[in-house]
Amino acid sequence: MSQNLVQLGYLISAVLFILGLKGLTRPKTAVQGNLLGALGMFVAIVVTVLSRSDLGLLPVVVGIVAGTAAGFFFATRVQMTGMPELVALFNGFGGIASTLVAGATLAIGDASDRSELVAIAASGLIGAVTFSGSLIAWAKLKEFRAIDRIEIPAHHVVNALFVLACLVMSWVVVSDPDYSNLAYWIVVGGGLLLGVSLVVQIGGADMPVVIALLNSYSGLAAAATGFVLSNTVLIISGSLVGASGLILTRLMCVAMNRSLTNVLFGTMGGGADMPDADEVYVNVKTTSADEVAMLLEVANRVVVVPGYGMAVAQAQHVVSDLRKQLVGQQVDVEFAIHPVAGRMPGHMNVLLAEADVPYEALVEMDEINPTMETSDVTIVLGANDVVNPLARTDPDSPIAGMPIIDADKSRTVVVIKRSLSPGFAGIPNPLFAAENTLMLYGDGRKVVQEIVAAMNQG
Repeated sequence: MSQNLVQLGYLISAVLFILGLKGLTRPKTAVQGNLLGALGMFVAIVVTVLSRSDLGLLPVVVGIVAGTAAGFFFATRVQMTGMPELVALFNGFGGIASTLVAGATLAIGDASDRSELVAIAASGLIGAVTFSGSLIAWAKLKEFRAIDRIEIPAHHVVNALFVLACLVMSWVVVSDPDYSNLAYWIVVGGGLLLGVSLVVQIGGADMPVVIALLNSYSGLAAAATGFVLSNTVLIISGSLVGASGLILTRLMCVAMNRSLTNVLFGTMGGGADMPDADEVYVNVKTTSADEVAMLLEVANRVVVVPGYGMAVAQAQHVVSDLRKQLVGQQVDVEFAIHPVAGRMPGHMNVLLAEADVPYEALVEMDEINPTMETSDVTIVLGANDVVNPLARTDPDSPIAGMPIIDADKSRTVVVIKRSLSPGFAGIPNPLFAAENTLMLYGDGRKVVQEIVAAMNQG
């Protein structure tokens, strides 16, 4: 294949990546955007294979088949509740792939000038940090308690030493060809340790931000590998992922009132003394599905605040049924969507769209908060930290300053949860014991089904 056709193929692939990324910005076009991105990658693979006569076809086919099979398995087996963990793993896979490709290029002597050696060192370091950091993020999202118990004394100093050591060895990679291979793998080892040190100290409630940042890192590693291989489409796609991941990280930092600097250097999360749950929950009031049904029958406006518990209970379809029931009774129903509800951006939007909830019924936090006082009944379904008033009232709380859904300002709040267990931040929620709050314990899907049944009987 001529070089002109190769560049044309890469240009088509890059345009598809850009269009795919644009499609992912809206729920209505997300599926189409995902397909366009996949098509762009397919075009890039085909063009690369056809342009390299020295590539053995069998290893390429084996790689494509193995990758396709793994992707199909994950796509069909992993539940929506496991998507954040899957995204973390994919980030890690992208990072380690870049590291291995750069290392192989260095080992066979294909890197001929200083700029390529700089790109190799950058790919190895960023890719290694992404891989180990993503594994730690995955473990935290899986709630492996052993990870939370790891403490690194003076971890800021440790991080700085790891960074300094990696930079020194990266300089050896670039400047001393006799030791470049050894230095490269030392950089990779230091990067793996740095990734662990950066992420392990960050609280679980901040993992959505960390995942977005690691996504950016995986893109930067891919872009660096593109310079190593002189591959245009890899540079473009890596840059797109890196830039979009960084933008998403910034938006999530604003949503959680976190500093981007803190994310970059692993200083997020709080370690202050937690309020005593027994004292916070001394005045908790319980209710029943029948009582909630009576409240809803006389309501004019109902707001639903979904959270990770809704995803775990797979309650989105019965919630959609409840909405249809209320709309049929001329009740205004809206869904208050917090930017980090669930465990990744857009988690609740995807779940509710899957259950045929209209996009116009999904209202972002900044838009709905000024109107929460006019909500007759606010149903908090499986949400916790994103409605915790401690974010506004306790400066020592791990979620201090994080913008929340102002559910506590509603006339009546109904919280549907299995128990009074804390959210991902690990702190009690005073909303559960507020004067205008009623607790309805049970599995989210079953409880909502009971409410719908009680309304039909009434």
